[in-house]
Amino acid sequence: MPETFSPTERTRVVREPHRGSFDREAIYKILDEGFVCHVGFTMDGQPYVIPTMFARVGDAIYFHGSAASRMLRGLSGGLAVCVTVTLIDGLVLARSVFNHSMNYRSVVALGKATLVGEAEEKLAALRAFTEKILPGRWDEARQPNEKELKATSILRLALSEVSAKMRTGDVQDDEEDYALPVWAGVLPIRLAASEPIRDGRCDAGLAVPAAVTNFDQRLGAR
Repeated sequence: MPETFSPTERTRVVREPHRGSFDREAIYKILDEGFVCHVGFTMDGQPYVIPTMFARVGDAIYFHGSAASRMLRGLSGGLAVCVTVTLIDGLVLARSVFNHSMNYRSVVALGKATLVGEAEEKLAALRAFTEKILPGRWDEARQPNEKELKATSILRLALSEVSAKMRTGDVQDDEEDYALPVWAGVLPIRLAASEPIRDGRCDAGLAVPAAVTNFDQRLGAR
């Protein structure tokens, strides 16, 4: 497998090209860290962008929703989509308003999403969704029954036309602005979990799973 994706006219990074990357490992790391993707598509001449859960399995990403949703009805025939994932790592606070920015990592994937029909692949995608939320949860909780499987559509997008873009580092002010008496720097931002809240009908004798209590550590390690 090539270590990099081949750039195309659609994935070539035009603005700030030095921030672009086609490295497969870097792209997969961003996808594996994100919890939500935005799926863009056009239907009946109208543009739509839908946020949804997703998971990467090998060289494809899967996303799902209700079998009755507008997006999934349109995509089931194999509709062209643009899938984006963005992670925010920090606010870059410059001395001038113009040079404020963000440290971020993002991925754009283009292609044709197709409906997953095979039961084995569908279950594998659902397992990937569940394990991405919380490792080990698939085996702890009740797995989907036949009715639930029929009510859920899964779509697959092969990762072939993909690029990443990211910004890292410090403030980049205009040289003459460095003398201004304005605080400047980077405010790091990360996703963090709070104390788990037990469901009101959950047996008080059941211990909180280790994956839940250690969730914040997992986030910090990603």
